[in-house]
Amino acid sequence: MIIQKKFIVAEEKFERELFGNFDENVKLIEDALSIDVILREGNIVLMGEEENVDSALKLMNELHQAVANGKTLDKQNISYSLSLLLEGSEEKIKELEGTIVITQKGKSIQPKTLGQKEYIKLIQNNDITFGIGPAGTGKTYLAVAMAVKAFKKDEVSRIILTRPAVEAGESLGFLPGDLKDKVDPYLRPLYDALFDMIGPDKFNKYLERGTIEVAPLAFMRGRTLDNAFIILDEAQNTTPEQMKMFLTRLGFGSKAVVTGDITQTDLPDKKKSGLVQATRILKDVPGIGSITLSDRDVVRHELVQRIIRAYDKFDKEEEFKKSKIKERLDNKSK
Repeated sequence: MIIQKKFIVAEEKFERELFGNFDENVKLIEDALSIDVILREGNIVLMGEEENVDSALKLMNELHQAVANGKTLDKQNISYSLSLLLEGSEEKIKELEGTIVITQKGKSIQPKTLGQKEYIKLIQNNDITFGIGPAGTGKTYLAVAMAVKAFKKDEVSRIILTRPAVEAGESLGFLPGDLKDKVDPYLRPLYDALFDMIGPDKFNKYLERGTIEVAPLAFMRGRTLDNAFIILDEAQNTTPEQMKMFLTRLGFGSKAVVTGDITQTDLPDKKKSGLVQATRILKDVPGIGSITLSDRDVVRHELVQRIIRAYDKFDKEEEFKKSKIKERLDNKSK
């Protein structure tokens, strides 16, 4: 076995980012590439077989550049960078650079995966964009970030956030409080994203002026929305009629983003999802973009990716069983 040592001059900031809390980041790299990473006299030493060390050196250079450009490193983006490296696509890490907005706490919001980067491009280049994918892929958060960016640059004069008030079969009429109290829990993820980006004080000020509007989808009926950035969240819970109503509200100088997870529909039995239908009907219409994000784009706890993959595997197995049963029944009826 050939053992190689390669040295990288390390700044203190890069060391902290690379190693992470309790060395959790660097342990991912060591396990994935079968190498040892040691900090020695201000240098990072890579030890292992030559091929593995060379791969690690490529990764270090890309991560070093990312940190120099203001990016923070965590387990999620280290894992994603490793997956690109093992595919021979480590140079694509550079494509993830580029800040959308800065949060109130000074954190840079930027795409963390190539899927998210493509999603951002589609929003920039289309008047309507469909962002479909499982929980944790940043569909809503990135859409809100793009809305805030457009608002700050005076590209739009209003931000309108909406979602259908359909959750787990519970009727609004049975919930306590007035209309605002009833719908607020459904709109909380949108509030949270805006609090992050513009702060609660500014949010409330804009809300009072009507510059930012957060409302149930039913409130969109009969309106024409000009010079606005409109986000329809949880769109898998729209009916086809609701979706058509929403899409035809788009006015001059406006942009709309429709997000949803088609695997988590809370519509009553036998009701078709307007999101599923709309993406099929509008797939070839110019000015409309669509992307399906996958478990690889999940930027939450690593367990979320595993959970999504497990459910996908289960669904495929169930589908296969059903097809086999149908095949046997068809053969018997012949």
